Amino acid sequence: MPAFILDDPRPPDPRRRWAELDPAARGACYDNNAGVPDSAAQVAARNAASAAYRSARADHIDIPYAGPERTAFDLYPAGASAPCLVFVHGGYWQRNTRADFACFAEGLNAAGWSVAMPGYSLAPEASLAAIVAEIGASLDWLAAHGSEHGIGGPLVLSGWSAGAQLAALHLGHPAVAAGLAISGVYDLAPIRDTYLNDKLQLTDDEIATLSPLRLPVVEKPLTIAYGTRELPALVHDARNLNALRAAAHAPGALLPVPGADHFSILNEFRQPDGLLVRAAQGLLGGSR
Repeated sequence: MPAFILDDPRPPDPRRRWAELDPAARGACYDNNAGVPDSAAQVAARNAASAAYRSARADHIDIPYAGPERTAFDLYPAGASAPCLVFVHGGYWQRNTRADFACFAEGLNAAGWSVAMPGYSLAPEASLAAIVAEIGASLDWLAAHGSEHGIGGPLVLSGWSAGAQLAALHLGHPAVAAGLAISGVYDLAPIRDTYLNDKLQLTDDEIATLSPLRLPVVEKPLTIAYGTRELPALVHDARNLNALRAAAHAPGALLPVPGADHFSILNEFRQPDGLLVRAAQGLLGGSR
């Protein structure tokens, strides 16, 4: 009888042979731009759509929540009691702005949800620990002042790519009801061995205290989404975080988005029946 072999589900995780990889191969494990052939076109289309959406809804944008230049909110309210998705943008903590992602408020706004998009300082001007603290400050501000701008319903904290790591870290914030982490990086240790660390300069303490996979599980609902065409390292980070939470009996689903890559997955926020819109609704028990 052949032996029973239990191994990682495909795609295999390249980090299993991390010591064998040269710097270029290690960097490729996290290079989403290179991993998606039309990434430049997708980003250009996203930015153009976001500029149009933001300019048409400019009543509550560029609202400071702290001192540094980038620490401001763009708010897209849908009513004082409407649920609100707080969306933290990605860019490996060193690029992009909240304005680049405005179009992803479209589907939720159409479904009757508010959306709040905080900006934050970028590396190397800010350390990752400082960036994490800024997201915490943004949630404090939203809890205290959101109602002044038409946002007063329950908060679902979401983020994409690096923003998913920032969102996962703040799931325990008292203002947050649930979380939706999308295409995230949840263990920082391999990042320190790539080109991404040139600006981040991660410390041992940051890796230990800011990697969701190395921290105690927060028992609030968290849906963990990823595209089935994502880079394997990100697929496995999503699966690993879900497995960690499942072992602790914490609520929340693993949500593979069929056919989606690292960039196209966010299009599921563009329509009121998009998969990510429905995932957010499900975290609060329905469409509300």
